Amino acid sequence: MRILVLGAGGVGGYFGGRLAEKGEDVTFLVRSQRKKQLEKSGLVIKSIHGDYSFSPKLITATSEGVHPFDCVLFSTKAYHLDQAIADVKPFVGSDTTVIPLLNGIDHLSTLQRAFGEDNVIGGLCFIETTLNADGEIIQTSPAHRVVYGEFNGEKTNRIERLETAFSYTKTSFVLSDCIEQEMWHKYLFITTLSGVTTLMRSPIGPIRDVEGGRTFIQSLLQEVYEIMVREGASVSDGIVQQHMKTMESMTYTMKSSMQRDIEKGYMTEAEHLQGYLLRLAQKYDVKSDILHIVYQHLKVYEKVQKGTDNQ
Repeated sequence: MRILVLGAGGVGGYFGGRLAEKGEDVTFLVRSQRKKQLEKSGLVIKSIHGDYSFSPKLITATSEGVHPFDCVLFSTKAYHLDQAIADVKPFVGSDTTVIPLLNGIDHLSTLQRAFGEDNVIGGLCFIETTLNADGEIIQTSPAHRVVYGEFNGEKTNRIERLETAFSYTKTSFVLSDCIEQEMWHKYLFITTLSGVTTLMRSPIGPIRDVEGGRTFIQSLLQEVYEIMVREGASVSDGIVQQHMKTMESMTYTMKSSMQRDIEKGYMTEAEHLQGYLLRLAQKYDVKSDILHIVYQHLKVYEKVQKGTDNQ
């Protein structure tokens, strides 16, 4: 199976690298500057699950003579989605399977319009990674998992091929027969984790440990859950309590990827994550005071950052 990974950053570089480490035919679609860096230094993974470095197969959006791939791992930030779709389109054929690893839900309809509803399956990932100054992928937490599956839960021929390609790697690729629910559950979790860590500018540990911290986290989880229920999302009854247990078990220094982006002065996915949910809350008149504060904080950050960038 020929696999194309969109990007070679913390998510795509890590999971694509693990597949290449196993021996799968993996190509990375990258920008020209990243291509030069990888051609010079290779793709380097430094992880508690084992280090790996190699010279990856690379293409750019302008590469010619490249046949369509069997599978595309869509690992990009939501605010780069439109450009990413344009970059990937020349390498997607009628039989290409697109697996999105983005946070949230709103991107699904965009990808289905671009590539066809039948070509897009469900997907998500759990991982804490960052790129260091040398472009190396640093991965320090236990979580490094991709979940994927057909929206109807069937084990189709293409799923069987993917399962074969994804098996026996040094990371977890998990096939799910309820992927839509998994995606909503991840959406609930990451909206809350990114919301509290960016609002408090802190890893999860200190937020948990201050007086009222756990109550604050659970209150935001409950707000988002209520919005999702009104939307008719397939969320389970006990998911708030389950996510709280996960929050309790996370390492003291665990940061959300959105918090890391803010620390680097990058854009955020506030519109795609918190903003989309707030629009649903307004639609159904659901109380969302904490979520609104989180969203306003992120939008103020983006406005200030944009002003700084223009100076």
